[in-house]
Amino acid sequence: MSDIRHSLLRRDALSAAKEVLYHLDIYFSSQLQSAPLPIVDKGPVELLEEFVFQRLNSLQELQLLEIMCSYFQEQSKDSVRQIIFSSLFSPQGNKADDSRMSLLGKLVSMAVAVCRIPVLECAASWLQRTPVVYCVRLARALVDDYCCLVPGSVQTLKQIFSASPRFCCQFITSVTALYDLSSDDLIPPLDLLEMIVGWIFEDPRLILITFLNTPIAANLPIGFLELTPLIGLIRWCVKAPLAYKRKKPCLSNGHIGHKAAKDSGTGTDRDSHLLYSKLHLSVLQVLMTLQLHLTEKNLYGRLGLILFDHMVPLVEEINRLADELNPLNASQEIELALDRLAQALQVAMASGALLCTRDDLRTLCSRLPHNNLLQLVISGPVQQSPHTALPPGFYPHIHTPPLAYGAVPAHPAAHPALPTHPGHTFISGVTFPFRPIR
Repeated sequence: MSDIRHSLLRRDALSAAKEVLYHLDIYFSSQLQSAPLPIVDKGPVELLEEFVFQRLNSLQELQLLEIMCSYFQEQSKDSVRQIIFSSLFSPQGNKADDSRMSLLGKLVSMAVAVCRIPVLECAASWLQRTPVVYCVRLARALVDDYCCLVPGSVQTLKQIFSASPRFCCQFITSVTALYDLSSDDLIPPLDLLEMIVGWIFEDPRLILITFLNTPIAANLPIGFLELTPLIGLIRWCVKAPLAYKRKKPCLSNGHIGHKAAKDSGTGTDRDSHLLYSKLHLSVLQVLMTLQLHLTEKNLYGRLGLILFDHMVPLVEEINRLADELNPLNASQEIELALDRLAQALQVAMASGALLCTRDDLRTLCSRLPHNNLLQLVISGPVQQSPHTALPPGFYPHIHTPPLAYGAVPAHPAAHPALPTHPGHTFISGVTFPFRPIR
């Protein structure tokens, strides 16, 4: 590598960066012929950090991004593409990571704009094997580019749904990790929410792509993205009524500004409430299909796609928000949040996606405000599960076809203010009544 470095030092910055990419292609193509998983040693990484991530001005960087897009598009061997993408953008824990992440965000943003599927597929793999702290940085860069900076540009991002569903799944997972509704700044922009809900409503299987196409290890790594965005989407649906109730418009000289008043108007609020209701329905439908998928993978009762440890902070956040809001003024929002939590818990446990006992659940939910549906879920009659994979005391699976949920209306929260609701069948085999989403 020292000879290559001396040669690169005699070139201009863009030419040197392009030459590094060329040498990497030769180096890893040769290694892959003798080993299926070549080790990326420090030599190539040092060349990248010296000649790609440190020396380019804006114009040269744009030209390099175009070169990279073309390279990944034209490279026919996926294994070579993946290893070079990984060597380029895997965080090293040093000062070059900021430049590395900045270039990655611009490359993926360009790939979205010009629909370079190989780059998006490489980015999907990168999101799957990179610590979540870096994944949310990439997600934020894309959200800024397509949902915040230029009005209407979200339409370009929407189009990748059919081009790279795998990237869309990983993007949703990282976005739900970024926007956790813990503060007003971490509520997803309406354009982003609308796009994601549209994707999932069109094909709910989208959020299971990574799980269905990934070999499952015995112990999933800590600090990385989940196999599915399910827990993040459940968090969105459950916390949304309380988070939007908490959100207040900015004041200007003691008065609500025109833009703030417009943004906080009933029309925008109604749109977001309908979107979260629609998303909640889709998530429940996906959960109902998981029993079959887990059984096919011989993971039923052994792998919880929704970890109980993740439900603990969610319940604590709901309790905190309910305490912060005036119960008299937010009673409907609190009731809706708890209804959605109860529905998600019931279906997740019934399908085997959440593994816990009812005693665990009672302890977890003991501090929450009273809710009839939640009380029925944690204390209702439970039969012993015939599934041998589940130990006694676990919530049983319910034998019901995936379409059994079809009786629920498409927009159950379309009229949240109505005092009464028609009855609907929730899941066959459950002995207690179901209260529809309001």
